[in-house]
Amino acid sequence: MEVLVWIAEATWTATVDAARAWVPDGAQVALLHVTGDDAAAAAHGAFAGLLGRGYSRGRDPGEQVAALSASAADELLSAAAARLGRPATRLSRRGRIEREVVHAADGADLLICARDGDRSRLGPHSLAPATRFVVDHAPCPVLLVWPDVAPGVESIPPPPH
Repeated sequence: MEVLVWIAEATWTATVDAARAWVPDGAQVALLHVTGDDAAAAAHGAFAGLLGRGYSRGRDPGEQVAALSASAADELLSAAAARLGRPATRLSRRGRIEREVVHAADGADLLICARDGDRSRLGPHSLAPATRFVVDHAPCPVLLVWPDVAPGVESIPPPPH
């Protein structure tokens, strides 16, 4: 059995704990973190746009943001591996987060991810857009967990009129 655990900054402890609780011994576990390109691209664009011809390669903040993001991803994956407490492959990708997660899940037997939207009530808004995309397009079964205690059923929105 091959299990992919999506490690995201706000919800990684919940996905790792779910893997510890639900993934059988002997399964191959991969921890996946995806860094979006948007922050580094914005920093680079601002630098290039504001400074124009004064552009110097060594001073581009986009490169610095990308390097810091890679370092933070490595630290997060290390923390997740330590919390998991069993052998796991660490995968770090860059790009459109939702698409990278779906592509990484190709061939997996299970994807574990967490709700990352409105945590105050049950319903579709408990998934942020990237997670909704992953759940809708995953090529394998998905274990979707609450990062905190799930709200009660009384939090379900009323039916439409």
